[in-house]
Amino acid sequence: MRHTGWTTVAATALLAAAGCAAGSPSSTSSRPYAAHTPSAADRPTLRPTALPSVRSPRPLVRAAKPPPPPAVRATPARPAPSRPAPSRPATTRYVFPIAGCAASYGRSHHDYPATDIFAAAGCSVVSPVAGRVDEVSYVDRWNPSTNLGADRGGISVSVVGVDGVRYYGSHLSSVAAGVRPGLSVAAGRLLGRVGNTGSARGQAAHLHFGISWPTPAGIWWVRRGEIYPWPYLDSWRAGGSSSPASAVFALRARLGVVPPCTSYC
Repeated sequence: MRHTGWTTVAATALLAAAGCAAGSPSSTSSRPYAAHTPSAADRPTLRPTALPSVRSPRPLVRAAKPPPPPAVRATPARPAPSRPAPSRPATTRYVFPIAGCAASYGRSHHDYPATDIFAAAGCSVVSPVAGRVDEVSYVDRWNPSTNLGADRGGISVSVVGVDGVRYYGSHLSSVAAGVRPGLSVAAGRLLGRVGNTGSARGQAAHLHFGISWPTPAGIWWVRRGEIYPWPYLDSWRAGGSSSPASAVFALRARLGVVPPCTSYC
């Protein structure tokens, strides 16, 4: 071949280079080639590198939400109670003020509105309606020489009913045991006995019956009577329940709680 010599020279150069790369001490050495095995001293010492400490992230703790407040229902405001004039409750019961005896009365009275109910001495005088005892006179203080208006009733009892009306009975012979101011009474409760004390002394026994509105103690000229009782006595005697409340409070509105005295003052 034409390039045989050039090829041989190139191959020889490549082998020499390979020998140097393999660690041969010299390309002209006469010793055969032996592979070099590194000793332990030739090996590099590998020291462990300390890694930076990595802290585990703390878990995120969220504050617990407070429980919602309990639902509060709004209470509607109530209007302030008014104070109307006393009226008769639907269940009010009235009874005739003389019990267990025959009785008679007229439709007029001297000097001021009232009714004289004639009955035998000692007959029962009862409360015409449930209520409380108002004023009580246990002693007959009437003196004919002075004829004071405050004493003319003699022994007497008044009751303020559940209808707000005051009922007054006088000329009694006695007051029933236990009857005193402030005592609660039922309709028909015994209050006293028919008599002729006070200005009825020497006359036929009878019950002076008056209807009015309540007043401070001692206002005797209102207590003795402000409207005529006979229409209501007619009703009660027949078992009815006619109430004088409307008439009484209409008159009070016109005259005032304590109008001036007009007779026996």
